[in-house]
Amino acid sequence: MQLKLTSPVDCICDFTYNFIWQHKGEDLDPDAPIPDQVGSKYTYHQLVETLSGGDDIHISNSVGKRFASGLGVDLAYFGGGGKTLDVGCVFVDGSIGTRAGISMVSGIIYVSGTIAEPMGNIVEVVSEKYGYRKYVSITEILRSGNTDIGFADTKNTFDGKTLILGDGILRDTVGARLDVDATVVISGDVDLSTGILMQKGKVVVEGNSGMNAGVLLNGGRVVIMGSTGEFAGTDMRKGELVIGGKAQGYLGANMKGGNIYVKGDVKAVPPAKAGAVDDMGLLQKELGINRMIAMMFKKIGV
Repeated sequence: MQLKLTSPVDCICDFTYNFIWQHKGEDLDPDAPIPDQVGSKYTYHQLVETLSGGDDIHISNSVGKRFASGLGVDLAYFGGGGKTLDVGCVFVDGSIGTRAGISMVSGIIYVSGTIAEPMGNIVEVVSEKYGYRKYVSITEILRSGNTDIGFADTKNTFDGKTLILGDGILRDTVGARLDVDATVVISGDVDLSTGILMQKGKVVVEGNSGMNAGVLLNGGRVVIMGSTGEFAGTDMRKGELVIGGKAQGYLGANMKGGNIYVKGDVKAVPPAKAGAVDDMGLLQKELGINRMIAMMFKKIGV
């Protein structure tokens, strides 16, 4: 499929249609023609269907925010099983706005220009396409166990079990939907929704996190060495969220299961409540602290 744009458009190839379950179609109609296209009348839905069928999309000109969000997810909201799809590639002859590849789990983004930060759950690898930079899903790398991946930035490494991201790029949704026993370590800060919908594995952030850390966590462990923004642990079902620094408001909002570990006299959103930590070793191991400091932590659960 060829799509020519006269100006950047948001939410192109967005499998969530800008989280349509929140705005109920008021912000974006999947069956509406994409604005500012030339010589075609493709809808947002047609682009998603094209990629879901394994075909590629070539886009002339830059695109806006939230490009390729949820790429490769067979979303349950639309009757899917929540599993990963084998999808086509997207080529952008231009640049891409912020939050590209949020919760992306498969597929490839090729771009001739740049991608603005914060990015989503993606990392740049060595491209075999002349004139294009290549981005793939962090989750897909962890699932593959493939150590032959060539990263564009040599500060990023993968040994088959642990992916270290040392490139300093700010990202959202790191480790989204991870379901294997692998680890990603971020040498710096992250932004929104770290570890969203994880089932297994571990995400370690050596800096601070933005809002919604551990949101919808369904297993595995998210470790934030620094502080977190609001709504950490929102809608958690299983797993563990460890916060080494401070947590802002609405901690554990609508929490259904799992545990949050955080230091100090914190307030959780009922029905979540704070209690004593029964595994000091977990905190000592993950945060590199002694037992005396670990005793200052609380465990939040339902």
